[in-house]
Amino acid sequence: MAVWNPWRGCHKKSEGCKNCYIHRANARKGINTDIIYKTEEFYKPIKKDKKGNYKIKSGQTVYICFNSDFLIEEADQWRKEAWEMIKERNDLNFLFLTKRIERFMIGLPDDFEEGYDNITIGTTIENQLRADERISILKELPIKHKLITIQPMLEKINLLDYLDNSIEYVVVGGESGRNVRPLHYDWVLDIREQCIKKDVNFEFRQVGSIFIKDQKTYRIQKKYLCSQARKANINYRVENM
Repeated sequence: MAVWNPWRGCHKKSEGCKNCYIHRANARKGINTDIIYKTEEFYKPIKKDKKGNYKIKSGQTVYICFNSDFLIEEADQWRKEAWEMIKERNDLNFLFLTKRIERFMIGLPDDFEEGYDNITIGTTIENQLRADERISILKELPIKHKLITIQPMLEKINLLDYLDNSIEYVVVGGESGRNVRPLHYDWVLDIREQCIKKDVNFEFRQVGSIFIKDQKTYRIQKKYLCSQARKANINYRVENM
């Protein structure tokens, strides 16, 4: 696994961004997250060692823009070159999540056609409004590998009309930090049942810092958010995937 942040900085886009951990962390450091800038690791996927071998070894999954959004407006001038690197490194599996899926076609490579085999693209939703708005767009786009991530999940959401074999994965998680909005376990289980019904992979990625289960409220430290989700043991895998 590798992380590639070709640019940093982001603007809050919708309800899920209210308590964004990136904005909070940068604020503590005195960094203005609303300033978008190209980073020193822009060419990371194609950098080579002294022997001429790529530094990122073949076969890895590369997570893109975990401190920004790949489709953010200010990066339009840099995105074409980023796409070229993704194409060059067809031995890697790239993945990015976006709240700006409506901008996907802007600056798309001419040869993208029905999508590159080596990239998975997911839209992030947080409530029914954003599910209806973004997933309907995602489903119509020329992308070979699509996923939905519900993080942070802010309410019960119905995905049944959107789940079919074009969606490979649904990932669910809560919000982290102090004074955040709670994640209800019933909501998570409901999404799981929808995924099972439509035979779509499901993963419970993390509980929320405020987690409600069986009408009891739990406050969970950040370091345990993912491990507590794993302990629930409710992930669903489609057979023969």
